[in-house]
Amino acid sequence: MTKILVVDDERTLRGAVCSMLRGAGYEVEEASDGNRAIEQAGQSAYDVVLTDLKMGGLDGLAVLRRIRELQPLTEVIVMTAYGTIESAVDAMRAGAYDYIQKPFTEEELLMKLAKAIEKRQLGTAYALMAQEFRDRYKFDNIIGRSGAIRDVIARVVKISASDATVLITGESGTGKEMVAKAIHANSRRSNKPFVTVNCAAMTETLIESELFGHSKGAFTGATKDRKGLFEEANGATFFFDEVAETTPSFQAKLLRAIQEGEVRRVGETKPIFVDVRIVAATNQDLQRAIAEKRFRQDLYYRLNVVRFLLPPLRERKEDVPQLVEHFLAKIAKKTGQRAKLGEGVLEYLLAYDYPGNIRELENMIEQGVALSARTGVIQLEDVAPQDMILSSPDESAAHSRTLTNTVDQAEREAIISALREFDGNRERAAELLGLSTTTLWRKMKRLNVVWSNT
Repeated sequence: MTKILVVDDERTLRGAVCSMLRGAGYEVEEASDGNRAIEQAGQSAYDVVLTDLKMGGLDGLAVLRRIRELQPLTEVIVMTAYGTIESAVDAMRAGAYDYIQKPFTEEELLMKLAKAIEKRQLGTAYALMAQEFRDRYKFDNIIGRSGAIRDVIARVVKISASDATVLITGESGTGKEMVAKAIHANSRRSNKPFVTVNCAAMTETLIESELFGHSKGAFTGATKDRKGLFEEANGATFFFDEVAETTPSFQAKLLRAIQEGEVRRVGETKPIFVDVRIVAATNQDLQRAIAEKRFRQDLYYRLNVVRFLLPPLRERKEDVPQLVEHFLAKIAKKTGQRAKLGEGVLEYLLAYDYPGNIRELENMIEQGVALSARTGVIQLEDVAPQDMILSSPDESAAHSRTLTNTVDQAEREAIISALREFDGNRERAAELLGLSTTTLWRKMKRLNVVWSNT
């Protein structure tokens, strides 16, 4: 639902406008002055801000400028009284989408609002593809052009001004931590620490002591009082990776930290109040974990305020080319070693299913760059899993006399013969065999034919 903020210090007019917009189906919030509007814009994201120009204290022009800083994609419409058109023009120059002159009709307001919302939606779509938008919102590591990735980035932008608890789910290697970092980088807490806690790598005692602190004598080795990370990094964002790996006892304490904003040191009963934002991630089915009594249902509801479900790489193959470019550039920057993909490699990468998702693709590219150090050209065998074999007419393991295996063997020999005749040139080999290059590639993949020119 489109969210609108109405700013006017005249209560009657503000109420009438809000009622009008709610009746039209919009989600509406109101602010009684400019300072209150800026405060609200720092806590919640809006699609459109409708503000009066002439107000006591902070005027509409100041509100406009601050909104443009806080929420660059939000459209602003200014309301102006008769005789102040010059001020409305100044607002347009400062970045307002439009102005509307009082008194106005409901039809006139809704028409201008609909156009502003349309521009907001188009602006978001274009900005997500723009490099300056990436630079501004620090999305460098969320790579891809697929609809799924654009949706993720749009949602990060939308919740960036809030402190809402976030739950990120998806298979291992889909980039859950990258999304968590983007959320933090765009929040009001971006100047505070981003604290990562790997729940699967710590025992219950250790994780409680690290996060909540402990008192002297609370357990063996606790020789003095110690503050936990929640106290030390008050105001931070805490990322709990693999949160489903925790015990119900710890989950109860995490629930209290989220629900009450307080923690207790191990061995103490006195509460300590903290201001933290929780982002949690898991690759497990939490509904199943709840049914099996491994995860608290009340904690699930507290975590599942804003939900991100990251799709596996096999469901967004259109992102593979851009991810490959990103990893090649990343490796070149780190090691100085530059490489490019050889013939057929990209086709293979697009066809592969990636059980390890983005992490596996990055490992494949790192391996390819390492193995191509002499030539600078990554060949198919440099990235293909080791269970793919280099076949030849004399090396086939398919000795069965079934018709299928006989045909496969004949096709395998014909393909290798054609590739040898043209020194591995796949296009000329395909032409000789009467196939398209794509069909030849698919047959090579199915028959485990990996060609190397080295």
